[in-house]
Amino acid sequence: MARYRGPRLRVVRRLGELPGLSRKTPKRAYPPGQHGQGRRKRSEYAIRLEEKQKLRFNYGVSERQMLRYVRKARRASGSTGTVLLQLLEMRLDNTIFRMGLAPTIPAARQLVSHGHILVNDRRVNVASYQCREGEVITVRKRDASRKLVEANLQFPGLANMPSHLEFDKEKMVGKVNGIIDREWVALQINELLVIEYYSRQG
Repeated sequence: MARYRGPRLRVVRRLGELPGLSRKTPKRAYPPGQHGQGRRKRSEYAIRLEEKQKLRFNYGVSERQMLRYVRKARRASGSTGTVLLQLLEMRLDNTIFRMGLAPTIPAARQLVSHGHILVNDRRVNVASYQCREGEVITVRKRDASRKLVEANLQFPGLANMPSHLEFDKEKMVGKVNGIIDREWVALQINELLVIEYYSRQG
């Protein structure tokens, strides 16, 4: 399935708060649709599916990409769920979002794909690029790039920057100091249910 381009608040109403997808909060506290206010009992499968969808929509990845990340997390040492979250959090688009250079992850993806971002002084226009420890992320020294980011910095998506990142607003230079810790993941998610969902898919 291609990237979601529909109404974002509809997804937020269905799945709960998704800081990476939208900064807006819905006026109605129940899911959209004819049966949104019903109190139907959800199956275990539905609960696992919902947790998986939260991850997908928050980080803006396709089902195929998600499956690749899960397989990669399974091969790595440590808790598969935690590794999966770390892989998603260390994407370039998410790293830019967490530094406050963009209000949402889709906006951060646009900054990357339009060539406004440099990694170690090289232009990178692939949003899924995996940031590594020691890498320096800067905004291109062009007026258009700088003005765009300056406007975004006035209203960052999340108030707190994770401990593994640092950013100098004056110089517009950020640095990755390590891999994100689980407690800094802003999304309310049970990653074990996501791993369960994929293990039952075969």
